[in-house]
Amino acid sequence: MTNPMMHQIVITEVGGPEKLAIEQTTVPEPKADEVLVQVHAFGLNRPDILQRQGLYPMPKGVTPVPGLEVAGEVVAVGSGVQMFKVGDQVCGLTNGGGYAEYCVVPESQTLNIPTGLSYVQAAAIPETFFTVWANVFQMGKAKAGETVLIHGGTSGIGTTALMLCNALGLKTFATVGSDEKVQAIAHLTDAINYKIQNFESYILEKTDQAGVDVILDIVGAPYLEQNLNLLRKEGRLVYIAFLGGAKAKEVKLGQIMMKRLTITGSTMRARNTAEKAEISQGLQEHVWPLLEQGQCVPMIYKTFKFDQIQDAHRAMDTGEHIGKIVVEVI
Repeated sequence: MTNPMMHQIVITEVGGPEKLAIEQTTVPEPKADEVLVQVHAFGLNRPDILQRQGLYPMPKGVTPVPGLEVAGEVVAVGSGVQMFKVGDQVCGLTNGGGYAEYCVVPESQTLNIPTGLSYVQAAAIPETFFTVWANVFQMGKAKAGETVLIHGGTSGIGTTALMLCNALGLKTFATVGSDEKVQAIAHLTDAINYKIQNFESYILEKTDQAGVDVILDIVGAPYLEQNLNLLRKEGRLVYIAFLGGAKAKEVKLGQIMMKRLTITGSTMRARNTAEKAEISQGLQEHVWPLLEQGQCVPMIYKTFKFDQIQDAHRAMDTGEHIGKIVVEVI
């Protein structure tokens, strides 16, 4: 019997969006602990761009096909799967391979689509919500009544973090790169255009010099001094990227000691299955009820068709998106 075929998107070589191409291959078979999803939509994420540029390769033994989050319908389940059945509408955090018509997802990283959400909205959930929950709330220990600064506030990660913080009782600030972006998330946070305002001075003034409890940073080295200045005693600085530079020339160690600060960070790709399962359980318990109530629904900037993947990557490359970019497969 001939194995069923599907289309997937591959990176033909390191480079720009033009290096993405559609090819035909066989539909993958789920392992014992996996579900096979017919993909209706998948989300774009910064790691996809970095992978295309050769800066964030998949781990050894993992498919080189990009794509970290999908939404669709379960069409097959592995022998050990207990929580899902054929026909379930799900979204999931993949270990790669999401840029395809079919994708296998570990059962422990798969979640039922919240009631009322479309496949496009659901496809924008896994990577960003897993990342924000793990870094802001698990590692950053953010809790109700505290104040959080989100750098890159209009990104998929940024908008997700702001919505979750609002829903869970935290005050927020965010940095963005234009007045248009300030207005775009004005309903979510107190946003600062870092190109024309000093975010450190602004936040200190707004907080009566108290600063913030948690900072989620994607910029890295250029913001380190300002971040440390802004953190309150026992504050937490959490890195998920370093787009502005990975090496800081000077660090005020005395300030870290006197304030009892914590500096940490993580990548989702390096986490093992058990760690991702723990994050999934946290989302199911604390965040899924919010989504079911219509809160924290992902902000969708634009959708593209499967054969428009190059255009979708170009849109993300500009950095002008506010919220998530999603590709519709069906």
